[in-house]
Amino acid sequence: MIHKILKDRPTKLFVIFSAFFVANALIAECIGTKIFSLEKLFGLQPSNFSLFGEKGLSVNLTCGVLLWPLEFIMTDIVNEYYGPKAVRRISYTAVALIGYAFIMFYLAMGVPAADFWYGTGSQDGIPDMSKAFNGIFGQGMWIIFGSLTAFLVSQIVDVTVFHKIKKATGEKKVWLRATGSTLVSQLVDSFIVLFIAFKIGKGWSWQLVFAICVVNYIYKSCMAIILTPVIYFIEGRIEKYFGHETAAKMKAAAMGKEEA
Repeated sequence: MIHKILKDRPTKLFVIFSAFFVANALIAECIGTKIFSLEKLFGLQPSNFSLFGEKGLSVNLTCGVLLWPLEFIMTDIVNEYYGPKAVRRISYTAVALIGYAFIMFYLAMGVPAADFWYGTGSQDGIPDMSKAFNGIFGQGMWIIFGSLTAFLVSQIVDVTVFHKIKKATGEKKVWLRATGSTLVSQLVDSFIVLFIAFKIGKGWSWQLVFAICVVNYIYKSCMAIILTPVIYFIEGRIEKYFGHETAAKMKAAAMGKEEA
């Protein structure tokens, strides 16, 4: 059975895509606790601009945004060749496993630490390893809930917009359906996660939520446009890997034009 699965190229590639999709999403959630300055990354000083009446803003982003653009590229690729049901399946799987991971994080935080372990990071400037561990993995429940909700909803939006554009344009204009669906879904993603995590969870003002949302969305939009050539590159490699005939059949099946 396993030999047959691994021999079938579309199945083998779907397994690889699914594994990468889930792993990438989980890593993005884990590293999302760190906030970095995009300006400082490029050797610039924080801009300190104003937006919606909020002053002193700069381009500060979570490290998770470094990986999320790859999720939307994977979504578009899977959507193109395997269809919306496949995207929903791996999205639900990712959400379930991320939820499972965070439950395990909280259980690990509650396990009594060995006495000697508390001070093992002293030479690195970490006086209490237990507090450091809990500080990294102990994200607030609102942030976790907001992130997972935003991810799931934005994936569904991405799938829907992608197929509506493809039905209107056919096989042409890959850039339009890929980038267009990502731009719409990223807007939804940015707003939902900030609304749930910080408006509901932290009581932020609407002005601050919208200001941070715009900053995050501008970054995500730029990345979506910059990474558009990557989609063409991956599709070219897939066409060569499957062969034109198989790839064409998969695309047709993904659009519901024939039995998969």
